[in-house]
Amino acid sequence: MASSLTCTGVIWALLSFLSAATSCVGFFMPYWLWGSQLGKPVSFGTFRRCSYPVHDESRQMMVMVEECGRYASFQGIPSTEWRICTIVTGLGCGLLLLVALTALMGCCVSELISRTVGRVAGGIQFLGGKYRWLKGLLIGAGCALYPLGWDSEEVRQTCGYISGQFDLGKCEIGWAYYCTGAGAAAAMLLCTWLACFSGKKQKHYPY
Repeated sequence: MASSLTCTGVIWALLSFLSAATSCVGFFMPYWLWGSQLGKPVSFGTFRRCSYPVHDESRQMMVMVEECGRYASFQGIPSTEWRICTIVTGLGCGLLLLVALTALMGCCVSELISRTVGRVAGGIQFLGGKYRWLKGLLIGAGCALYPLGWDSEEVRQTCGYISGQFDLGKCEIGWAYYCTGAGAAAAMLLCTWLACFSGKKQKHYPY
């Protein structure tokens, strides 16, 4: 089967897909933050949560509904920081997934990915995966902004009313937060470098 990738490029394609899938799964799952409310476990993502309180009219008291779902509207997300986090992280995951699928297609299609195209793809992965220290960039910005929303009323109810920005209170960081960050870090540290050596030299045909 014809391929436009070198052996290094095939490794790049597989790692790109794994890192994109890891970030996308982490972004979608509502397990970025763990806490409890009314004796029930509660978890949050950026735009989803599991378990929420409702008023039981028959018993005239608050009870917990133990199910997961997204917020009813974008404005329903508890804080402005989490809304921004949702946008930039989602965009970053989308870019990583786009590059990963293009890279996988390069395994089967000849002359799809040249060395120049590979380097451009690596640059996109760097933009999509830049982590922590440049907060203006996509998934890294989302991971960095997320703790700024820990002072919202919903989070404080879950974290013992003692949480604040970058202060977990009685809550814990969930696996999905680490999963999203790990995928982004892999894209930046490994995939960006491998992308520079992924494409074969294009043949020049005399016409």
